[in-house]
Amino acid sequence: MTAFAAGSPCWVDVSVPDLEAARRFYGALLGWTFEPGDERFGSYTPALKDGKSVAALAPAQGGAPAAWNLYFATPDAQDLARRIGEAGGKVVVEPTAIGDAGTLLVATDPGGAHIGAWQPGTRAGFDVQGVPGSFFWPEIYTRDKDAVDPFYETVFGFTGQQISDGPFDFKLWFLQGNPQPVAGRLQMGEFIPAEVPAHALVYFSVADTDETVAKVLELGGSVSREPSDSPFGRSALVADDQGARFAVMGPVKDAGAAAS
Repeated sequence: MTAFAAGSPCWVDVSVPDLEAARRFYGALLGWTFEPGDERFGSYTPALKDGKSVAALAPAQGGAPAAWNLYFATPDAQDLARRIGEAGGKVVVEPTAIGDAGTLLVATDPGGAHIGAWQPGTRAGFDVQGVPGSFFWPEIYTRDKDAVDPFYETVFGFTGQQISDGPFDFKLWFLQGNPQPVAGRLQMGEFIPAEVPAHALVYFSVADTDETVAKVLELGGSVSREPSDSPFGRSALVADDQGARFAVMGPVKDAGAAAS
């Protein structure tokens, strides 16, 4: 079983009104196959890439809109719930045992973004990440960085590194002793419509960003940020055919030619 350091992103799932539609969309887009839905937990459906666990599909509850959900690893969900409350967050789902798989916690940060935490049992989280068709990177989108930054840095022990200011205010978060960042925070400005709420944005690794975006449109999804290159790769912001927002990241365009 893969081990995850406390505070590391360890799992994602998408809540959707129509599970079968989600199976068709993500199966065609990311090459996922699926385990049978577990009726004990509302037909929760693990997704596999080349036989390895990468994500899951879950039925949306109470008419909630489709959305991707991010989970951070914790060794003690009860203690984490206490710290979330003390730091200004709100626990939405108290620590709940999911059979012998582990313990689930769902909360909102002070800016209103939903996040989850997972205390492992027989399942720790991703079997694989960072390869095409799997989880790549998370970002917290907020409109209240002054409350959100100290929340994550207190609750999860993140160290922040400001990357850019001004209209594009972005910070990287690190875990102690790890030189690689584990998440990012974006202060939403005028470039993001006011109706977009605070949320956790999940990135998936893909082999070709432009081809993936074209496939999103072919499958009935939408694109809110066209493919563009950055020092980290070529990314785009999209949504599935039920409206769940996510991002994709692949190699920069013509990377081989640029390097030659």
